[in-house]
Amino acid sequence: MPNWVAWQLTAEHTDGELKRMNNFHEEENCPRPRATLQDYKGSGWSRGHMCPAGDNKWSRDAMYDSFSLVNVCPQDSKLNSGVWNSLEMDCRQWARQYGEVYIVCGPVLMKRQHETIGPNKVVVPEAFFKVVLCMVGKPKAFGVVVRNNEGTKKRDLYYNSVDDVERLTGLDFFPSLPDDIEKVVEAEVNMDEWR
Repeated sequence: MPNWVAWQLTAEHTDGELKRMNNFHEEENCPRPRATLQDYKGSGWSRGHMCPAGDNKWSRDAMYDSFSLVNVCPQDSKLNSGVWNSLEMDCRQWARQYGEVYIVCGPVLMKRQHETIGPNKVVVPEAFFKVVLCMVGKPKAFGVVVRNNEGTKKRDLYYNSVDDVERLTGLDFFPSLPDDIEKVVEAEVNMDEWR
């Protein structure tokens, strides 16, 4: 599974003529052991996209790549079709509204024994994170952390500052931002600025 996935979502890439392919595939360039389709069969976990197929309708290659198992984690089906899907749709709306947003998301692994699935022992994350940055107008950012067994609660319950998500994941998001901007946008979360 990926440690994280990052992409720029532009207004032009929020839609397209391509239909969802549903062609999950193994990534031959990924060293073994690696996730296979067999690992997910009968596991009870859905194949949760990190970079969603809905962000890739603009290109056949991009759509195909989004179905690579290196862009997928075992995800609770209610989360996948609930809060996670709502966040993906929100990000597309913000990209249309502002012209572009930057997104990073991935699994959160707690310090404990992890559940695994399949013969390749694909780790089931305990939670997922997503951070979103907009540099149009007044720069703003927020983070989301949601457990991998939730999905029916209001997404407002999961908003965090980017700093909070960095502390949890140990990752440094948006390190290329000028320090004065990074310090401000990563420290606060004000979802009213995104409405």
